[in-house]
Amino acid sequence: MSGQQPTFVKVCGLTQEQQIDWAVELGYDAIGIVVTPKSKRYCPPERAVQLAGYARGRIPVFAVALTHAETAGVAEHVDTVQIYETADIPNLALASGSPPERPEALQYFFYDASAGSGVFADIPAWVRELPGRVVIAGGLDEHNVASVIEEFGPYGVDVSSSVETAPGVKSREKMAAFLAAARTPGRHTA
Repeated sequence: MSGQQPTFVKVCGLTQEQQIDWAVELGYDAIGIVVTPKSKRYCPPERAVQLAGYARGRIPVFAVALTHAETAGVAEHVDTVQIYETADIPNLALASGSPPERPEALQYFFYDASAGSGVFADIPAWVRELPGRVVIAGGLDEHNVASVIEEFGPYGVDVSSSVETAPGVKSREKMAAFLAAARTPGRHTA
């Protein structure tokens, strides 16, 4: 017998304390702070540590970067490190557009073929078969997230650009609309 469990929903690219307050008030499950200098949502290490401290005890924090080295100054201040390469760390969330070699060794696997660009593309069938905490990211918005959850039944979904008015500038209204759409279908559990 399978039941429904709410989908894990993370909002990424937060740059201000007010955005953390919104994520907590609205009921998001986690936030992401981007620490790769290549991103338009980049938070320098000192600022990322401030934001992580502000969120501590209120909502789990992911440090999001391309490489493990980019997280060096913040890793001890966050709950999870989300990167686009494998690393031997206990709190790894691997992000990739390819299947992970050892999904069971990961805290989370983020399917993101867009590499943080926010461009939606067809999701391959293998994503549905992966074990563990699979989170789908990349181009999700309030209009497509429910059908993605319905079709793939992921552990969770991740959003960033579609809940913004400009890079790094979140909209509380858009965050609320995305969360409502993501929580509509629920996820299947065995």
